[in-house]
Amino acid sequence: MNEQKPIDECCPKFDPAPWENKDFVWNNKLFIKDSLPQFLHMPWPPMVGKVITRMWDRAQKAGAAPDNKDVLMLAYDPSPWKSEFFLSVTKEVLATENAKLSGRFITRVFDGPYNAVPKWIAIMDKFLAEQDKKALKYYFYYTSCPKCAKKYGHNYVVVFAQYA
Repeated sequence: MNEQKPIDECCPKFDPAPWENKDFVWNNKLFIKDSLPQFLHMPWPPMVGKVITRMWDRAQKAGAAPDNKDVLMLAYDPSPWKSEFFLSVTKEVLATENAKLSGRFITRVFDGPYNAVPKWIAIMDKFLAEQDKKALKYYFYYTSCPKCAKKYGHNYVVVFAQYA
């Protein structure tokens, strides 16, 4: 019998330690991908929830949803008008867009409001430059929903810098 999590346990409490200053090398790491329109990098919040729910439902129905401890949902903004979401999965999912990410990624953990992203990118650019590296793309792992961030007293965001 599958037990439902109580509504107040929406997002698990996040431990930033395993994510701070970590290097990852991915070779075709499997995700499913979805997107939504936005205005100047600002998505409409109800749309975000619908996209994430749709992705999670598809992964679960396909038997491809990772264990809660292994869930990774990345956001990437290819333009001010579009946001893309990548949900890690354990196998390809039919009837949805599958994506594979490859490359080297370094992470840093930040705690603060979403509108601090430009500041975090500047910090990451400086951090990478000190190591003679340059970011190719940035992905963001928003570790909890706004309700849980308020409950836990932290709005942790892991910045993944794909670098050359």
